[in-house]
Amino acid sequence: MTMLPDRSPTIRVTAMPADSNPYGDIFGGWLMGHMDLAAGSVASHHSGGRAVTVAAEGMKFHRPVVIGDEVSVYATLVATGTTSMTIDVEAWRRGRHSDEAYMVTQARFVFVAIGEDRQPRRVPPMPAGA
Repeated sequence: MTMLPDRSPTIRVTAMPADSNPYGDIFGGWLMGHMDLAAGSVASHHSGGRAVTVAAEGMKFHRPVVIGDEVSVYATLVATGTTSMTIDVEAWRRGRHSDEAYMVTQARFVFVAIGEDRQPRRVPPMPAGA
């Protein structure tokens, strides 16, 4: 059995029938959207304002997600540039009536902080000890 990471998820949601294909498997785009939301939350918090997705890299699906699964999305800031932030994201599934959990996908998202004028703006460096 695999256990969920020992920290709070950025987002937790239940997969519903409207999120699935005719076979009961959840659409990859639905999952990617939640991963983007989690990464965006981390990026906006770190940058102190608006941040936009510029890339989603290396997305790999390891296992399916099915209707009723609880999906926990974990997002971690791993690097900063002058205006950009790189965030590693993992999505985990847990059956509705089970303690067993599995990582179902992972990806690296890159965000750029933008100002009111929609132009890139500087971001703070990585926190000390991160």
